[in-house]
Parts: sequence; structure tokens; C-alpha cells
Amino acid sequence: MKSKMVIVDYGMGNLRSVQKAFERVGVETQLTRSKKEIGRASAIVFPGVGAFKDCMENLEKYGLVEPLLRFIEKGKPYLGICLGLQILFSESEEFGSHKGLGLIKGKVVKFKPDPDHKVPHMGWNTIEKKKEVSLLQNVENGDFFYFVHSYYVVPEETPVISTLTPYGIPFVSSICKENLFATQFHPEKSQVKGLRILENFVKSI
Repeated sequence: MKSKMVIVDYGMGNLRSVQKAFERVGVETQLTRSKKEIGRASAIVFPGVGAFKDCMENLEKYGLVEPLLRFIEKGKPYLGICLGLQILFSESEEFGSHKGLGLIKGKVVKFKPDPDHKVPHMGWNTIEKKKEVSLLQNVENGDFFYFVHSYYVVPEETPVISTLTPYGIPFVSSICKENLFATQFHPEKSQVKGLRILENFVKSI
């Protein structure tokens, strides 16, 4: 059966720019909020721009929480981008305390601004690899990726951390746990190195 990659349409996020980035690496994707299509998918991409609370409310409204959890439980590849990383965690402190999918223990917390580090963290920054994972193949320490976010993840289980990025403190910029790979940066906006990550994801399917 031909592999099928879907981008989850949860009513917000930069869906089209992610779809266009996959087109640049020669892969067709389908934007969907259909439970049936998510169930049939070979791989899921969950891009994100927006507030954690709104995202979780939309997933509930469209009935997508259970289909997403079932998909991930089957061990199929999941790529989360920005908010798609944060919703994997137990909870977020963005605009109050809100529950996430709870697939990774830990919190989503806000940067503390200082004179040298404005919030949001926006623009190009480097990564440091903490472990070798297939989606970071041909990506090196010191490579630059594009960020735009005010919150970052703090995992309780440190073995999930795949990269750190400096911004006043070293924060977690990507995680990998079994079939889950998710980044705080935006591969679709990160030129050659970002497209390399998308290519690596395609190879994992």
C-alpha cells in the first residue's frame, strides 16, 4: 500500500507553508481534519503556530484527540513542529494551566526576558545534538534553524531530549521518543537544513 502523509488541520497553524516545504522535497501531503484519514495515514505532521489552549480546544472540538492518540500508539511516525511539540507534553502554563496530550511527562513554560534575550525568541539560532537520531542525520552541531516562540518544553524524562539551543538558558529545541520526533524550530522555514529534516522524516515512513 502506498504511504500516505497527512498534515493535521486543527483550524490554526501555518499548514500551507509546511505542505509547500514537503513539495520541495518531492512529497505530496494531504491537509485533513478527518478522523478516518488520520487513521489511514502512514505518517502525521502536526505543525503549529498559535496558543496551546486554543489548539487543545480545537482538537477536542473536531474530535481529533482520540484518533491522534490511537495513531501514535500504533507506532507510526509523528512529526511535530513548534506547537506540535508542545502539545505532546502533560501541561502548559500558557494563559493559565492547560492539559496536553500527556505523551511526554513535563511542562511547557515561558521564557523569562532579560536585556539580552527578548520574548518571543524569534529568528535564527543554533542547535547542539544530545543524541543521534535518524531525523537529524546530516545535521550538525552549530547548524542554524528558524525559531519563533515564547514558550519552551521542560521534559521530566531527559533521555527524550535530542537537541538543545542557547537563549539565556539552554532550552530543549527537539525531542525524540520512539515514533515521536518534534522540534521547537520550524524546519519548513529553515532552508537547506530544515528540508533535510523533512527528507529524513519521509525516509522513516
